[in-house]
Amino acid sequence: MADRPRVWVLLGKGAGGNAQMRLVAGALGWPCVEKRLVYTRLERLPNLFRGATRIGLDTRRSDPLEPPWPDVVIGASRRSAPVSRYLARRCGALSIHLLHVQAPLRHFDLVATLPQYRLPERPNVMHLSGALNRIPTAELEAARARWEPEFKDLPRPWIGLIVGGNSSSYAFDAETAARLGREAAAVARQEGGSLLISTTPRTPAASADALFAEIDVPAYRYRFERGDGDNPYHGFLALADRFVVTVDSASLPMEACQTGKPVQVFSWPRKPSRALSLSGGVAGRLYEKAIATGLLKPARDFDAYHRVLRERGLTTELSEPQHAPAEMPDDLGALTGRIRELVRARGPRSDGTVLDVG
Repeated sequence: MADRPRVWVLLGKGAGGNAQMRLVAGALGWPCVEKRLVYTRLERLPNLFRGATRIGLDTRRSDPLEPPWPDVVIGASRRSAPVSRYLARRCGALSIHLLHVQAPLRHFDLVATLPQYRLPERPNVMHLSGALNRIPTAELEAARARWEPEFKDLPRPWIGLIVGGNSSSYAFDAETAARLGREAAAVARQEGGSLLISTTPRTPAASADALFAEIDVPAYRYRFERGDGDNPYHGFLALADRFVVTVDSASLPMEACQTGKPVQVFSWPRKPSRALSLSGGVAGRLYEKAIATGLLKPARDFDAYHRVLRERGLTTELSEPQHAPAEMPDDLGALTGRIRELVRARGPRSDGTVLDVG
């Protein structure tokens, strides 16, 4: 008798990574168990030292890792990579990892990564166009009904201005925020429209103040509040005619692009980086090998991420003319297709059970 593959999703602290893992598991449509993992200070050890073990995992506070074992393990980012390898060794599960691993790539069946992580080309590395962010249609329609009356008196076009903030690569200071406010207001003024503005958890208070001080056009202003159950962000996605998003985020542009409306990116210089960046020749090959073996973690390169989005016709710079966006690539479908192929190639379980991958 055939059985559906069993999936474990290794949840961690990162909301973005958790959301993408859940999306992949849901798209596969197989029985899924979420395992929430909590770590000790030992997780700070390099993954090369942690190897294929549970070192760094707080086993008392984490969900138990015990039978029935999974056929597929989905993890994301650095912390869970040793646990994913441990499970692959313990029960033979396929190890599917998102984003990056900071460990030898050869130990994973598939690593689905994004341009900013700068992983080298390998047979088991899949380079996606952008973050796997999807807002369910039902949630967007509910938000449309909730927020359309709030915006109805504002002149159109409605331009969604979604503001990020500080990150490891970018500092969103008050001067930068004020420039964004002036440029976005100028666009709305030129088009006779209005701004739907939302800050996010990483937006510094002083930067939000500087941004709002420059808005002299019709606008709906929302300052992010943690735990606010009436956040208009999904309403903006459902109702805005086009979007301006900041360069510091991987998820904001993709969620805006999913609407099929024009998306422009507001950029500013990133923080100086001392990270080594080589390409070509012997030095370039050694650099790639150091990344592939987990010896080196390259600094995230958001220029590369946004370059891919522009090259594929999904976004333009705020300083450039807007245009109708290209069709979104089906990264999720391609990824789940690769996972199904891997499960088929693996064959029956050790007890002879045939797996029905659908």
